Amino acid sequence: MKKLVILLLTGLLVLLAACGNTEDTEDHANSDQNKEESESAKEEATVKIKDVYGEKTVEKNPERVVVLEWVYAEDLLALGKQPVGMADIEGYHDWVNIEPELSDEVKDVGTRQEPNLEAISRLNPDLIITASYRHDAIMEDLESIATTLAFNPYPEEGQGDQYQEMQDTFNKIAKVMGKEDKAEEVLTSMEDTFKESEQKLAENGYEDTPFVLTQAYSGQNTPTIRLFTENGMATQIMGKMGLQNAYDGSDWELYGYKQTDVEALQNFQNAHFFYIVQEDDNVFENQLSGNPAWENLDFVKNDRLYQLPGDTWTFGGPLSAETFAKQITNVMLEKK
Repeated sequence: MKKLVILLLTGLLVLLAACGNTEDTEDHANSDQNKEESESAKEEATVKIKDVYGEKTVEKNPERVVVLEWVYAEDLLALGKQPVGMADIEGYHDWVNIEPELSDEVKDVGTRQEPNLEAISRLNPDLIITASYRHDAIMEDLESIATTLAFNPYPEEGQGDQYQEMQDTFNKIAKVMGKEDKAEEVLTSMEDTFKESEQKLAENGYEDTPFVLTQAYSGQNTPTIRLFTENGMATQIMGKMGLQNAYDGSDWELYGYKQTDVEALQNFQNAHFFYIVQEDDNVFENQLSGNPAWENLDFVKNDRLYQLPGDTWTFGGPLSAETFAKQITNVMLEKK
């Protein structure tokens, strides 16, 4: 009888142990599964983005974004997102001419050169987007406030061009915002505008027209002329419209233009001359009026002059690029 009891107890213990092992195994399996699901959810909630400082893990779909350069505000607006804060809002309204407009609720956080770190911090951003060439010295301060992405709209020589950088950065910001489909739509619209402009200009006899693009202003009452070079985004856009930059491209300039004077324009006598000036600072009608160095240029004598609006923005994103193409097309067709 005792042996039978012992055998029964032994069997019960073995059974309980087996049940315990089964429960432990199930607990471990459930724990592993929960861990994998948690890691997967975390991966889905973040995205890896490469900026000028390397690859960063960024939270997707950030709600509160501060931008310290106008082009990145443009990028957000193109994707249907308003920033909560932005540097130099007044200057943006003076120069950037796109739809949709910046909301009145966006807070100003200082200048693009010297943003106000306290103002940025008070906005409690999830993400800051800036230009590395402006804010390399304060990157640690910005990172202490929120995850910061820094891009460089002006690549060094041999590291790509401004137009491609603009598209690449736009797509990266779209990836962070979970708006890749919208980005594709925006870029397609931009490229379609270039093609439509090229067709209209060709139909009106402007195919392969040589041009020079300038921006002019007074510096100590002296005419200062920016001559856009081949690596400038604006001249690349005009090239996509079927026009030919008369600047020979031998000089590479970081910002896409060379600062020069009226005498240098003699090298482009046969070109069509495009110029951006402010209405109250038109150096061609004011300081240079009556100046033989200007008046005797072939494109002046034969009225191949095209004035662009003062708020023509040549350093923006895809919406500014599209606006610029339409402005060029309009001023050329008005001559017909």
